[in-house]
Amino acid sequence: MNKNAANSFQFDLVCIGSGPAGQRAAVQAAKLGKKVAVIEKSRVVGGACLDTGTIPSKTFREAVLAFSRGKEGVASTVRTSRDRPTANLLLARVNDVIRHEGEVLEEQLLRNDVFMIRGDATFLDPHTLGIVDEYSGQKITSDKLLIAVGTIPSPPPGIPADGSMVINSDGVLKLTQIPKAMVVVGAGVIGMEYASMFADLGVEVTVVDRRDRPLEFLDAEIVDELIHQMRNKNVSFRLNESVEHLEIASEPRTQAIIHLESGKRLLSNLVLYSVGRLGATATLNLDKAGLSVDERGRLRVDEHFRTDVPHIFGAGDVIGYPSLAATSSEQGRLAACHAFDYTAHPMVDHFPIGIYSIPEISMVGKTEQDLTQNKVPYEVGLARYREIARGAIMGDHTGLFKMLFHRDDHRLLGVHVIGTGATELIHIGQAVMGLGGGLDYFLKTVFNYPTLAECYKVAALDAYNKLHH
Repeated sequence: MNKNAANSFQFDLVCIGSGPAGQRAAVQAAKLGKKVAVIEKSRVVGGACLDTGTIPSKTFREAVLAFSRGKEGVASTVRTSRDRPTANLLLARVNDVIRHEGEVLEEQLLRNDVFMIRGDATFLDPHTLGIVDEYSGQKITSDKLLIAVGTIPSPPPGIPADGSMVINSDGVLKLTQIPKAMVVVGAGVIGMEYASMFADLGVEVTVVDRRDRPLEFLDAEIVDELIHQMRNKNVSFRLNESVEHLEIASEPRTQAIIHLESGKRLLSNLVLYSVGRLGATATLNLDKAGLSVDERGRLRVDEHFRTDVPHIFGAGDVIGYPSLAATSSEQGRLAACHAFDYTAHPMVDHFPIGIYSIPEISMVGKTEQDLTQNKVPYEVGLARYREIARGAIMGDHTGLFKMLFHRDDHRLLGVHVIGTGATELIHIGQAVMGLGGGLDYFLKTVFNYPTLAECYKVAALDAYNKLHH
């Protein structure tokens, strides 16, 4: 498109969605001197990440942990139903945090001269959007567009989520009471996070999943430890089982009945249905833009986050894996750079993954399964929190830390942690991997004492001993 044609548009870039991808893309384009707008239909800037997902769920988790530590001193102790706090007490801080973070994000957009437009966006043609709010409608045009609308929970089979007996992940933050028993359908990231949180409150939790292992992308030993700790809190796992349908029974008392394909039935006060998410693209009229989506409502993009229509880009959860807030943010930034032919380094492969279960899990790099499948020779270095002074101080005696090193050149290939502070601790390993470091670095480096970072020294010495004996 020639320069005069481009100048005829109202904006150089319009981002549909203000989550991590849309917000970061907008700021990056503004810093390149472009006229940018962000369209958001939700109550707050920040998209589902801030409104119903990452931030509120982690705030809820912190409230659960605060209650656990305040009650017993450590988060892993099982308690009775009489010890449970109310839902209102646990959720009290969520709206405060959402409001504060929303204000911070909106101020950042305004500070960078990004236009904020509220309403639902639909394509009228490849360069034109119709935007409707509760009061009026308008049309805007843009040279480039970024679709960053995120995802929505998949609907449960048989009956819709009613917000009372059957909920999706969005509904957790609207609960008015903590159930005595609940069934979590889906042992993915969201399902396992919430299952562990409610179990920490003393709720009887049953997890149902069609796979034989939860969280298959994580290190198997780490997942085994998570399952072990959750079972110690009376969590039951029904693996290799699928839900046929759900129903609500009113006699002899109101409860949910979960019918499994195997013929089994489960009874519960609450069902959390968390089996995947769908791209939130259904209302965009993408056919008007010349675009289509896959069966999960997700966009196809190339390595530069460009869709089949060259001036339209996609980033964040709507394009699929890895569907992390941190990676979505970087995808948005890179998409804006590519949209305006600004040179940018591609996103590195060794990004960290954090699972905010109780206990939390984090990883970066390769797993033992990956290395074994690819016939890469490696050695394992282990450290346990009970061996670390900081672990004893915190009362976490179950944490497990492991590093994987190449047997020949001793490069660091992966770091895997389960325990308190795992998602913070992982960044040391991420930095060393990014700089091409390995075993020698950890053997020579001095870490603050007492800190969890000492795990790196202990695990490195463990690996060294194995490599030399």
